[in-house]
Amino acid sequence: MIVGSTKEDLVSEKRVSLTPDTAKSIIGLGLKICIQKNYAEHIGIKDEEYSKVGVEIKDSSSEVLNSSNLLIKVNCPSLDEINSIREKTILIGIFNSKSNDKKISEILKKNVSIFSLELLPRITRAQSMDVLSSQSNLAGYRAVVDSIYEFEKAVPMMMTAAGTVAAAKVLVIGAGVAGLQAIATAKRLGAIVSATDVRSASKEQVESLGGKFLSVEKSENMETSGGYAKEVSEEYKKKQAEMMKNALANNDIVICTALIPGKPAPRILTEDLVKLMKPGSIIYDLAAEQGGNSAFSEAGKINKINGTKVIGVKSLMNKLPLTASNLYAKNIFSFIRNLYSREKKEFNINLEDEIINKTLIKKI
Repeated sequence: MIVGSTKEDLVSEKRVSLTPDTAKSIIGLGLKICIQKNYAEHIGIKDEEYSKVGVEIKDSSSEVLNSSNLLIKVNCPSLDEINSIREKTILIGIFNSKSNDKKISEILKKNVSIFSLELLPRITRAQSMDVLSSQSNLAGYRAVVDSIYEFEKAVPMMMTAAGTVAAAKVLVIGAGVAGLQAIATAKRLGAIVSATDVRSASKEQVESLGGKFLSVEKSENMETSGGYAKEVSEEYKKKQAEMMKNALANNDIVICTALIPGKPAPRILTEDLVKLMKPGSIIYDLAAEQGGNSAFSEAGKINKINGTKVIGVKSLMNKLPLTASNLYAKNIFSFIRNLYSREKKEFNINLEDEIINKTLIKKI
């Protein structure tokens, strides 16, 4: 059985699905691997490093696609690649089926089994495969680094002979994986950090990292059975806006991370709220590609509103492609290890396995 991987579209995606270390681990399961020539050269990994662990290098993507029983990608294959994928191939990646529905429909016509890893259930056994967590951790870290770069003041408190520099204040909206990492990173850099989330369980996590938790008074817990945030009522939104008025006026940097699975990002910062921030402040919107948590947020753009920079993030992992690839490739290996039967020497699509069942795209 052969596992293959082709290059991504380097304009939009610099991560790769396979590193030499994970290739070695996959080969250790009894599988063969082939990749496209110059597969990861753009992030400093030469073909020779793959060859040393037993990976076969193919000259073109079509050769890889025609040879592979299982194909691993970061994003959805291109239309040209779809035409070259063999029937009954297994395809693994992050495919966001709602935004790639036409491509997914074409792939399904070829009787391909598509596993989209953003659909993984939140269970203990799936933690090592959790691509959203591994990539969100990096996103939370990078959000703080980028925000501080754009912020034109010092962040930690400094006591000098010329006087004291006050610490910057950072507000994190959404205390999921990205938000918690943003809190931890901002604290390490000396900021005074507060955070808010609709899920009451987040309070303990925020406080354990040294942040102050801001909550809407007398509100119900807005958490799904799977542990994700759910949509809030109009009444809650009004109370949330009142809470935000004071918070925004007193903070220098706001990092937005709030998402609802399968739906557009919730709009938390209205135009009026954004205008309350002090000139020189930063709003860094990690949710910009899903519609944005903040007004004036556009993916890939920085908009200046009354002196406040509103930064809409796009393809953030392209700023950390090597680290992101290392983590993603480990997630992929864990999924393949669960899917492959070494005893039978075949891929076992067992729909009684919750991980397999939840990630398999059956129809659009």
